[in-house]
This record gives sequence, structure tokens and C-alpha cells, in this order.
Amino acid sequence: MAKQEYIVMLLAGGQGSRLGPLTRNIAKPAVSFCGKYRIIDFCLSNCAKSRITTIGVLTQYIPFLLNSYIGSGSAWDLDDPRGGVHILQPYQGGEGGWYKGTANAVYHNMTFIDLYNPEYVLILSGDHIYKMDYTQMIRFHKNTGSEITIATITVPSEEVSRFGILTTDEESRVTQFEEKPTHSESNLASMGVYVFNWSVLKQSLLKDVEDPQSENDFGKNIIPKALGEGTRIYAYPFQGYWRDVGTIESYYHANMECLEREDSVDLFDPKFKIFSNEDILPAQYIGPEAMVTDSFIGNGCTVLGKVNHSILAPGAFVGADAIIQDSIVLPNAKIHKGSEIRKAIIGEDAVLMPGCKIGVMSPLSPKQEGITVIEGNQVIDAETEFIAGSNIYRMK
Repeated sequence: MAKQEYIVMLLAGGQGSRLGPLTRNIAKPAVSFCGKYRIIDFCLSNCAKSRITTIGVLTQYIPFLLNSYIGSGSAWDLDDPRGGVHILQPYQGGEGGWYKGTANAVYHNMTFIDLYNPEYVLILSGDHIYKMDYTQMIRFHKNTGSEITIATITVPSEEVSRFGILTTDEESRVTQFEEKPTHSESNLASMGVYVFNWSVLKQSLLKDVEDPQSENDFGKNIIPKALGEGTRIYAYPFQGYWRDVGTIESYYHANMECLEREDSVDLFDPKFKIFSNEDILPAQYIGPEAMVTDSFIGNGCTVLGKVNHSILAPGAFVGADAIIQDSIVLPNAKIHKGSEIRKAIIGEDAVLMPGCKIGVMSPLSPKQEGITVIEGNQVIDAETEFIAGSNIYRMK
């Protein structure tokens, strides 16, 4: 293989259990986002913008949809003959086996990295929504003489327990790192985006696999150990929109923020496009009695009812007299005549028969709020009602 200055290892094997019904049948990076996209589109589009075309995609949990969706990477102009996109799944033999953590996933694929023998390895998580030109971060890494660089963003103090939290000196060198602390005076959070010198990463992975107490995780093990050994670690300050969509609430709100168009990821910037491998579908059809306001409607959708402040992914169907309000309807879901959907997420290929009411208020608690989620690939009987905040899995 041709030697590369830097390559990407894209972690895309997470189960995403906190997304409940949305990830029961597909990996988190493959979940639909904002109608046209899937979550992994953002990392792949960032790589394209950064002109990084040697990418190892590490998959594990229910990988078929994700693997077929990525394909050769041509949808993102990443099918470079000198590198390209490589799907790296767990395998038996040698050091193979199921990935035990984020660092262990990269450890199992060190032979892939060695094929290119890069100076730097960029580690990405395939389940975040953001735009970044990674070459600027790599330039920062070189200029500071860093051995490990962590992309960071400030978060509200009440959310520090969700992230790895860093403390830095006046030169942005990391002096302290805590993984998901209950309380911290710092609110500088790791984005899960790292640049490593390959020599440093290799040694860190080899040491980590020998530690029986390790959870084989970058945030819990690799970074703290490297910091304790005096490794030069710097924090790269990212300026821009970034969301970890690992929970139902964060996923829902990130989608809704795109409708607001201000404090959100810019999907309409012609200088930094987000690409997808969306199926070829006919144009959307809006019926003569339909009403659509403040919404994104994907290709191949049919709307005969009312849709307000909602997102319809490609192939969705909304029947006559149906009402969709403050909701996300994922690809190919069908909502039939007279159904009412409020503040809900309807999974891929789900079918709601006529007269269903999803996200209704409980008569015992009229102020009850919550996001109602319907798992994909199931049929909800006519006239069924689910109160706000329910998580509906397939009925046995």
C-alpha cells in the first residue's frame, strides 16, 4: 500500500442502546437523521471535505445495513484507488475476535493501519452530528508538537457527567482528564475525535491489551494512562455546532434544531455539503387537501394529510386526515388515514393503521410530556393509542 501521512479509523460499531427502539435492528450510525441523511453521513462528509480518502470503518453491531449503505464510499467521493473506504469487521484468528471497547476495536485492526504506515491516525466516532475540516486539527497537532490531540467543545456545567472532561493550561496542553465525572470545575468536553502519532497509538494499544483491568476504551483507559505517563496531549478548540445524539432526547432535539436553521448544523451551505447514499426515489407528492408547514419532506414521500414542524424521511406516507405535529417519521413508515402523531419518532418501515393516536396525553396526567418512539418494522393496529413518552417495541 502507498504510504499515507494520515488515515482515519472510524468507530461505527456501537449498539446505541440508549436510543431504545431506534437501534434494535440497526447500528446507531445507520439511524436516519433529518430526513435525507443517516448519522454516519456527517463523519464521511467531513472526511471528503478534508480530502482524507483512506478510511477504515469499524463495524460490529447489526452491520448489514451500514455496510451496504457505505459501499465503496463513492457517494461521498471517497472511492480513491490509493486508499478508499474499508469495512473492518471482527474476525476470528490471530488477534481477532469481538471488539471489547473503542480502543480494542482499533487494536484488532493495527495490521490495517500498518499497511499504510501513517505518521498520524485520526480516530472518529460515527455517531455525532457536526461539520469539521480535520486538516485544521491535524495542523494544530503538528504545530503544537502534540502526540495526542483531543477535539473539544464547551458544554453546560450540568452536562459534564455525559462526557470526558479536560483541564488545560494556557497553551492548551491537557493537565487533567476525567471520564464522565459527576462534578467538575471544567466544562471543556472531549468530542471523541482524536489525532494520534501512530507510534504513540501503537504503543498505547499494546500496553492496554496487556492490562486485565482495562475496559479497552479511549476515554476510560488510553487517554488517562498516556497523560499519567507524561505524553504530550493538547486540546483542539472546536468552534461550531456539535451534538452527541446518543439518547432519544438528544436525537429528537438535534433533528428539530435543523428546522430552526439557526443554532443547528447547516445543511444548506454549498461550500460544505453533507452527502448521503439515499435511494433513488421519485419526487415528493403533496395532495390537493394536504397542508405542510415548517417541515422537511424527503424524496418519495406522499402527503395527503397535515404535517407541521416535522421531518419526513424518504418514502414516508401520510394518509388523508392524518396529523403529524412536532414529529420525526423515518424512512418508508406509513401513517394511514385519520391517525394523529404528536412529538413522536416513528421507526423505519413501521405501519400505523387508520385512526391511531401516538403521543396523546394521559387523562390522569394532562401535563405529561415526553417523546413517544415506535420501533421500526411493526404494524400498529387501527385505533391504537399510546400516551406521550412511551417506548413501543415490537409486540410479541
